[in-house]
Amino acid sequence: MFDVIAFDADDTLWHNETIFTVTQDKFRQLVEPYLRSSWTGQELFETEVRNLRYFGYGIKGFVLSMIETAIEMTGGQIPSHEIRKIIDFGKAMLDTPVQLLDHVERVIPALVRSYTLMIITKGDLFDQETKIAKSGLAEYFTHIEILSDKTTKTYQAVFNKYGIDPQRFMMVGNSLRSDILPVIALGACAVHIPYHVTWAHEIVSHHEIGDLQYFELEHIGLLPGLIESLTRAPGVKTRRRRAKGVHHG
Repeated sequence: MFDVIAFDADDTLWHNETIFTVTQDKFRQLVEPYLRSSWTGQELFETEVRNLRYFGYGIKGFVLSMIETAIEMTGGQIPSHEIRKIIDFGKAMLDTPVQLLDHVERVIPALVRSYTLMIITKGDLFDQETKIAKSGLAEYFTHIEILSDKTTKTYQAVFNKYGIDPQRFMMVGNSLRSDILPVIALGACAVHIPYHVTWAHEIVSHHEIGDLQYFELEHIGLLPGLIESLTRAPGVKTRRRRAKGVHHG
């Protein structure tokens, strides 16, 4: 039924968002003594979103946004040695070992026996390449695409590049905004596997979901069973749910 099964990387194959939430808590503790108003976390989030057009997604952009937020929230009173600590936070994030999610080590080698597998992720090129290499999973994926963003346009470009028929393509990911809705809009199959923490920017409203249909699984270990059921009964009805998420920290 499927020629290609593609996976998001961060928070689908390995843990990622928890690294950001832990670092954001360290950042809060660092800047609070210098703040002129109470910390809400919204200031950093707004800076991150505003900076996406300049720095894109990933740790480097997050670090630059922390520095900018620290300067703005303290009226420029944050000492240089504290800025140095923020930079060190980023380096520690980049050095964090890749920790695969439960069941990934079993599911990916099993699926590659029958399907062409692909990674479609977004973020900083160097950081994503490094994590893919560290994960020990690279050998199982025929194609790896690291995008600056995930939209219907970028997915269509991937389909065109590899001659993929959307109706014979499955995308598996944790983000409704990035992994599910754009793929469904192109006529492909999508499987949502929620991560326990979701960055606010990736949360979508019920209105945005509309009548679009997708599958939702509790964890990736259930994916082979879903694929088998679809192969036997391709007309099976999908489940549609709104993603539950919290602010990135």
